[in-house]
Amino acid sequence: MLRLGVIVLLLSGFFDAAMAESAIERGDYLVNTIMACGNCHSPRDANGRTIADKALSGGLTFNTPAFVATASNITPDPETGIGSWTDAEIKRALIEGVRPDHHHLSGVPLAAIMPANFYKALLPEDLDAIVAYLRSVKPVRNEIADPVYKTPIHRDPYPDAESGFNKSMFKEPVGRGAYLVTIGHCMECHSAWSRGVSDFRTGLGRGGRSFAEAGLGGVTAANITSDRTAGIGTWSDQEIVRAITQGIARDGRILKPPMGYPFYAGLKQSDLADIVAYLRTVPPLQ
Repeated sequence: MLRLGVIVLLLSGFFDAAMAESAIERGDYLVNTIMACGNCHSPRDANGRTIADKALSGGLTFNTPAFVATASNITPDPETGIGSWTDAEIKRALIEGVRPDHHHLSGVPLAAIMPANFYKALLPEDLDAIVAYLRSVKPVRNEIADPVYKTPIHRDPYPDAESGFNKSMFKEPVGRGAYLVTIGHCMECHSAWSRGVSDFRTGLGRGGRSFAEAGLGGVTAANITSDRTAGIGTWSDQEIVRAITQGIARDGRILKPPMGYPFYAGLKQSDLADIVAYLRTVPPLQ
């Protein structure tokens, strides 16, 4: 009987290991769901759909009072992408917004539209997974125009990213949701913003940011605090999930880009539940 129990345990361990998520699979999930990297870094066709065979080879151009920049080619192409970058250099670009020393723009930071201030929160194993996945995608040669900066690059520190995360914080849904919302840089758009400065402390989740700089005039980020009038305090869990994954508001209105609904549609139900749990804790603001 003891021998049979040992065999069962060994087989259980074998199947668990076989079913374990690989680093590339984890990176694929992060890049193509919550981080929605292709929402900026992939080119689009005339109908606004991302072009699958050119994924991550450079995308949207942002023309703002502070800079004009096009999302970089982040495929492994060695000349126009990140194929010649080391793992450490890719990680530094993600969490610090800094290019490699051997880049022709060495010393010139990535444009502020790159949310390095949020990606700073990425756990080391998730950073490794993202690098592994980016190494695995199809290299596409696509040279991107250099950015033009009109003012110094500025990123506002995001409190949760500055504090950091660890696995012990993931025992509860709110902790897991806070991590996902941070690396998804949701509050980059959905917090109070004025004259190029975000207010994450007294305006967290209040919304109000306009997206004219992305050619999306008339689009303003919504209030996603727990306020029952101005925010989503009276929305059901299902209504919040539908808004995130399908771009449909509680009243049936079709929501607009730049929110990456097609990417968020791939999120696991458990991750969506954690995100909702966190959003319920965001203090109400008018």
